[in-house]
Amino acid sequence: MPKKTGHSHSLLSSGGKHRGPLIIAFVLTGSYMLVEFIVGFTINSLALISDAAHMGTDVLGIGMALAAITLANRPATSQRTYGLYRLEVLAPLANGILLFAVAGYVLFEAIQRFSEPTEIPGVPLLIVSSIGLVINLVSFRLLRAGSKESLNVKGAYLEVLADLVGSVGVIVAAVVLLTTGWVYADAIVGVGIGLFILPRTWKMIRQALRILLEVAPSNIDMDELRTSVLTVDGVVEVHDFHVWTITSGMESASGHVVIAADHHYQNVLDSVLTLLRDSYQIEHATIQCERAHLEDRPTRCNSNEQERREA
Repeated sequence: MPKKTGHSHSLLSSGGKHRGPLIIAFVLTGSYMLVEFIVGFTINSLALISDAAHMGTDVLGIGMALAAITLANRPATSQRTYGLYRLEVLAPLANGILLFAVAGYVLFEAIQRFSEPTEIPGVPLLIVSSIGLVINLVSFRLLRAGSKESLNVKGAYLEVLADLVGSVGVIVAAVVLLTTGWVYADAIVGVGIGLFILPRTWKMIRQALRILLEVAPSNIDMDELRTSVLTVDGVVEVHDFHVWTITSGMESASGHVVIAADHHYQNVLDSVLTLLRDSYQIEHATIQCERAHLEDRPTRCNSNEQERREA
């Protein structure tokens, strides 16, 4: 008697593999954020306050990413059949909204500064921003690899990237202030930091919304996929085919395939699942097989690679 199996969603998500670097980046960023806020308000530097605000969104964003990873890797339940993987998509969406809010605040403050320039001492600005550059470089390096695999980690990575650019900008503003005394340098750099990160933030938000709306992954051409399934020996028709992303690096698919009367449905099913796994990296698929002849009752074949190995 074959072993009865069920679908398992206990695999570690893409973001879960990068939890350690996120923790280190969280501690470094949180510590430096406090320093930047204190010095920024003490010397009244918009560039430094802007960079500190981005640091604040980093701390919140990385914290949300860590919380999402922790919760997402809890086992699925009878009600939450996919577990809490979608939290890893909500976190970068929230990060993006925070970044837009910070950019709006900086732009508003910059307009005020252009009409009423403020004297900023360059030496404290240069010292603090130089330390920030080192910390941001460390966090940037820690999160770079994970950003390619997880949208959640990418959200934290973009936050750090914004601060990395911000630190460079603040250093430039400090040097200009020290060498020329031009008071507008601070406000211009503050605006530049905000404008640099907005396009990247919008791209991340769009990716998160694609997942939440269950749009097919951007790297999968659905027309090409259907054509590929039709080339499988024994498949005569494909319909109701859907592909969506549960969380970064975890795609699912469902669909109906009509098989020729002279082919065994299990062989055809195995070939379709192998195609989805090897060519499109879709490990979890639910396929319904239907005979080409109407007098044969359709046979539902809910399967994935793990179940086939255990059967």
